[in-house]
Amino acid sequence: MVNSSASPDDAGVAIAAARAGADVVRSMYGQRLARIDKGAGDFATAADVEAEKAILGVIRAARPDDAVLGEEGGQQGAADAARRWLVDPLCGTLNYAVGNMLVAVNVALRNGAAAVADPFSGEIFFTDGETAWVRHDGVDAQLAPTPATQLVDVNLDPPFPSAPGFRAVDLLAHPGFVARFRPRVVSTTLALAWVAAGRRAAYVTDGSDLSRSVHFAAGIAVCRAAGCVVTGIDGAPIGPAGRGLVVAADSDTHGLLMSMIRS
Repeated sequence: MVNSSASPDDAGVAIAAARAGADVVRSMYGQRLARIDKGAGDFATAADVEAEKAILGVIRAARPDDAVLGEEGGQQGAADAARRWLVDPLCGTLNYAVGNMLVAVNVALRNGAAAVADPFSGEIFFTDGETAWVRHDGVDAQLAPTPATQLVDVNLDPPFPSAPGFRAVDLLAHPGFVARFRPRVVSTTLALAWVAAGRRAAYVTDGSDLSRSVHFAAGIAVCRAAGCVVTGIDGAPIGPAGRGLVVAADSDTHGLLMSMIRS
């Protein structure tokens, strides 16, 4: 455990931005918020929009030349910028809108620092791109993944691009899964940070290329820096040709899940 202090590096920017977004999310919690329809059952709220504004304010002040891709505001800055921040101001909007506190604020510099904030616990999971930590009450503790809980979060939200070859719901019914793990469904990428912190044994979701996703980039970065095993649902590295995501606390857990998915 070490006492933390502010610094002007990219990790410091990511932490400050995630904290700014988390402050907004927490302050607006419980209010009656109008919904902004995105189609296919998805929507944003005023909290999503205001949190993203707060995050962008921090990034622009600290890194004015960097590009940003925001969940709500889209692309800002040069499309071919070498430095691009990926921002998801409120991951778990459906939870938040019905008074559920399971949400995350995600800020990631592509191929660099990242931070995942829990607005209600006050924790910020972050990485400088090399090591991963959790900050709480001004104190940092290095993240140490472990499969000890045997809890596996499985994302059941659509779309399901890998069906019928892979359906997350089928994994839950696999005899091997039932014998070894206990499923959890929290519907927010905060669960990725929990794998890095040893609170979950693994996380599984369908999808296409999630490495550039505003929803997943920060959590993936934290998990990688913590030493988790990170692949697609086909066992291949995540990237432009990737399929979904399997993040496990260790290689044994990852291997077990992959054997179930392949069968």
